[in-house]
Amino acid sequence: MNTEKLIDETKQGETLQLKNNKKNTRKLFIESYGCQMNFSDSEIVASILTNQGFNTTSQLEEADLVLINTCSIRDKAEQTVRKRLEKFNAVKKINPGMKVGVLGCMAERLKHKFLEEEKIVDLVVGPDAYKDLPNLLEEVDAGREAVNVILSKEETYADVSPVRLGGNGVTAFVSITRGCDNMCTFCVVPFTRGRERSRDPQSIVNEINNLWNQGYKEVTLLGQNVDSYLWYGGGLKKDFKNASEIQKATATNFAKLLDLVATAQPNMRFRFSTSNPQDMTENVLHTMAKHKNICNYIHLPVQSGSTRILEAMNRQHTREEYIQLINKIRTILTDCAISQDIIAGFPTETEEDHQETLSLMEYVKYDFGFMFMYSERPGTMAARKLTDDIPLETKKRRLNEIITLQQKHSAYRTRQFIGKTVEVLIEKESKRSNEHWSGRTPQNTVVVFPKENYKPGDFVMVKIDEATSATLIGKAVGQK
Repeated sequence: MNTEKLIDETKQGETLQLKNNKKNTRKLFIESYGCQMNFSDSEIVASILTNQGFNTTSQLEEADLVLINTCSIRDKAEQTVRKRLEKFNAVKKINPGMKVGVLGCMAERLKHKFLEEEKIVDLVVGPDAYKDLPNLLEEVDAGREAVNVILSKEETYADVSPVRLGGNGVTAFVSITRGCDNMCTFCVVPFTRGRERSRDPQSIVNEINNLWNQGYKEVTLLGQNVDSYLWYGGGLKKDFKNASEIQKATATNFAKLLDLVATAQPNMRFRFSTSNPQDMTENVLHTMAKHKNICNYIHLPVQSGSTRILEAMNRQHTREEYIQLINKIRTILTDCAISQDIIAGFPTETEEDHQETLSLMEYVKYDFGFMFMYSERPGTMAARKLTDDIPLETKKRRLNEIITLQQKHSAYRTRQFIGKTVEVLIEKESKRSNEHWSGRTPQNTVVVFPKENYKPGDFVMVKIDEATSATLIGKAVGQK
């Protein structure tokens, strides 16, 4: 997720482009919204379509095929997608041969209804059906309806080598699990991405080795819930209950996977996202402490500081259990940064519940966070069983109080770096100055410093002189 923004995890659409194949003649414009998994999925889609004669383009007007990879986690994200489809419609009137497809969670949620609601849309493809894109495009070319939103119990795309789209050539995403079994009452992910299934660890290591050979220096391991990663030969996580003792003894869980990848590429940095408090184990923390190349940063969504609300959310952990986990992290990883997701105004939330969230924030003092007003999502248990009874003005006020407190804590955390020397992986040129580089510390904090003779991909030691609530400013004192 975008750590430079404190308020909204749903990124503005990112137009993705790869190094093109000269033999390909058709042009693909692909735009992604939402979580990191969507951006990773778009790289899988581009790889599949490269083999179908497509090159990517950043120019919407010249595209033969336009795909928008969508997010359904909040209503705001869906409305953003619909506005973009209006733009595509205007272009399609000028270029009637252009085809438009909707991918991802919104496609899975709305299915055939999308073709009825958005007349511009030619094909609808869910997150587990991207390998069917060649067949669906044939259907579109023949003038027939093209929809595939069937959720898979096995698909992990482990056999697809993703192309790296529009990236910096330094950092990359590698998906290790798909789906989610947790069934939080506010969340559509189990319905749009299906059951949890893990990917063969050897395929993960192979992808990471290939990235290192291409010059990448940092990988983020992705999953809706990375801590649930479990591989003993394939199949759904629930089947593990029936596995033999030999299978159990040789299974690869998330802690073992972390150890595996960190050992395979000791000079590459590793991150992971997202963790679920109920599933994170001490073994993961000890593995992080063991390997210097595993970044000391954990995104640990809490959603609420009230045990009553957590129960209504079906979060499977209490406020007290969450605090115990925080204490373990602080003990085992003394300089670990922690970030949060928090929802303001969940149904039945009282002022006392809200104050418990604020007090939890005061206890943890998160480095940064992603904060939202509750948005009822059709089909979820909360939408079916609970009334969205918190007035909008109350939601806004509570959200603003949460954001204000987080900004205070973010500033507190960044100020702790002043006078210290930190390791920074240079990722790109600073947005505000072409004379400065921008990179991140192991704690995921953005650092800006004068370019001098360094380049993207370099690990540089930077002494921090100043800090804002989101950025550290300093001067390089040498290369690592």
